[in-house]
Amino acid sequence: MSTDSQPAAPAAPAAAAAPASSTTQAVRAVRRGDEIIATGRRKTAVARVRMRLGNGEVTINGRDLEAYFPSVNERNLVAGALEQMGKRTAVKVAITVDGGGPAGQAGACRLGIARALKALDAELAEPLRHSGLLTRDGRMKERKKYGLRGARRGTQFSKR
Repeated sequence: MSTDSQPAAPAAPAAAAAPASSTTQAVRAVRRGDEIIATGRRKTAVARVRMRLGNGEVTINGRDLEAYFPSVNERNLVAGALEQMGKRTAVKVAITVDGGGPAGQAGACRLGIARALKALDAELAEPLRHSGLLTRDGRMKERKKYGLRGARRGTQFSKR
């Protein structure tokens, strides 16, 4: 018997294409018409930033920047990205922020504004990155552990 008379086995199906990556990067800024929508987070605060070309007005939850953040440090944190990139008077920013306290909300607004600026002008990506404005601060409050009074503090030692 020769091997020529046997029918050829069907070719094995080609290896399936590599599955699509299940870890897709989250969308951080979306352009909708003439408006850019970006999200910023810090601690437990979440800020949704809407940016469009305008006169430099910044409103947070329907209130002016100075009325919402009376502290100069928090105002500088929020408007810092706009001032560093020279866009303070070129864009109108409306922010909806919730969760967290004043410091967390100011940090969330800053990250959202930086991401919106990056989507507005791609040339600003490198200066924003080098200034550290596009980096999310991942520090969160540490959870309380059982047997302790807080995250790390134990109970006071009693000799008697």
